[in-house]
Amino acid sequence: MIEVYQLNGKKYWINPHQIETIMVNPDVTLTMLSGKYIVVKDSPEEIVQKIIEYRKKIGAFPNEL
Repeated sequence: MIEVYQLNGKKYWINPHQIETIMVNPDVTLTMLSGKYIVVKDSPEEIVQKIIEYRKKIGAFPNEL
C-alpha cells in the first residue's frame, strides 16, 4: 500500500497495483480499476515515486530494480 493525502490533508492508503490512470484536471485524480475516483493532494510525480519505492520494497518485479 502507498500513502496519499486527500485534499483535506487526511492520510489514505491505496493499493498501487489498482491504479489505472493518474489525471490532473486541475486536481490530481486517480482512477482505480474498480472505476472509483480518488482526488489527492500528491503530485503525479510523487505518486509514481511512491509506486516505484513500493514495488522495490516488495520485490515483486526484480527486473525493475
